[in-house]
Amino acid sequence: MIDLKVDFSNILGFVDKNKVDALQAELNLSHQKVLNKTGEGNDFLGWVDLPESLEESLLQSIEKDAARISKIADIFVVIGIGGSYLGARAVNEALSHQFSHFLRSEKRQHPHIVFAGNNLSEDYLADLIDVLDQKDYAMAVISKSGTTTEPAIAFRILREHIEKKYGKEEARNRIIAITDKEKGVLKKLSLDEGYSSYVVPDDIGGRYSVLTPVGLLPIAVAGFDIRKMILGAKAMRKVCIANAAISSNPAASYAAARTALYRNGKTTEIMVGYQPSLVFFVEWWKQLYGESEGKQNRGIFPAGVTFTADLHSMGQYIQQGLRILFETVISVEKPRRYLSVPMDKENLDGLNFTAGKRISEVNRQAELGTLLAHVDGGVPNIIVNVPVIDENIIGQLVYFFEFACALSGYMLEVNPFDQPGVEAYKKNMFALLGKPGYEKQAAELKARL
Repeated sequence: MIDLKVDFSNILGFVDKNKVDALQAELNLSHQKVLNKTGEGNDFLGWVDLPESLEESLLQSIEKDAARISKIADIFVVIGIGGSYLGARAVNEALSHQFSHFLRSEKRQHPHIVFAGNNLSEDYLADLIDVLDQKDYAMAVISKSGTTTEPAIAFRILREHIEKKYGKEEARNRIIAITDKEKGVLKKLSLDEGYSSYVVPDDIGGRYSVLTPVGLLPIAVAGFDIRKMILGAKAMRKVCIANAAISSNPAASYAAARTALYRNGKTTEIMVGYQPSLVFFVEWWKQLYGESEGKQNRGIFPAGVTFTADLHSMGQYIQQGLRILFETVISVEKPRRYLSVPMDKENLDGLNFTAGKRISEVNRQAELGTLLAHVDGGVPNIIVNVPVIDENIIGQLVYFFEFACALSGYMLEVNPFDQPGVEAYKKNMFALLGKPGYEKQAAELKARL
């Protein structure tokens, strides 16, 4: 049984329901392409059956490594970029105490998770090393090839640091490689050095890899129940693969709603969270949909905001800017904590009308008020309703958005599983840095600068 529900009733003032229903035939075809592996990129559909195919031995190994790391490390550094870090960060920050890094270490039972290799900032890495000088740490390096520039540079620097701090023998005990099964420089290094290692499956791309060791290991190290997360994904998978009916498949419902809006001129989708803990979940969603759909001069542009904070900044544009927008709201029914507004005898701020109300109730009314205002202002809303944010719901959300993305991509008539455009900047960067073999391109680029 799933707890996630999609409500697209607020788009019907902008798109006729008959137009949404008319997409059923296209959805059926996209659904068949996913399940029968007949569409473009079908060699990257390993994520479809992943929740059911994860082996018990793999889960036990991840849990064992997570327990071992918790005993030896205050900090666990996850080195990776794109899908090799965003999924794990999205889940961990959604589930974590939001100020855990300020809590005294004896009150934490699990390492604090930090990330590296997702940027080329010298200051970021130097600041991180300042912390690692003072704390016990371990790390995972995630890369199929081992040569992706950002994580490879970060690993080169941090590997040198950890070996100097602990010695090579102990450093081996503190490094885990998540990489290709057979090939690549990271695979070779992990074998040569004797690192613990996990496999990035060949048939699963980075942005679909949250339920592989890429995401499961950092999530387990942070102390969260990966088995509950997998159960949520299993429940969602069962519903998603059963049929493509808009009326019963939430992924099909979401894909149909956003496709109908896109074809009606709504070309930018804003993912909205009313919980600050969902900021990186939105970032993961942006990568998933941006890389999957943005091809051949088509696709919905994915953006993200956190309300109510961004109502005081982006809210003006959303309310009255170009009418090319629609919103998808992750609506959470219940918070994890309890806090209410106190009564103030002086009532100088005039807020005694909220006294006794839970903060979540105030937030809920802000959400409803914003929805109505934006619909009145010409911004349709799709609502993804969930009861709470926990491991099971996160598993449902991850699989839901992945499956809907595949359906949407095929309805756009693009390959939802490649990302050829990301290579352009890399080639230019290599040329400008003087990488052998790029001399001609370097000369052409320098002439333009």
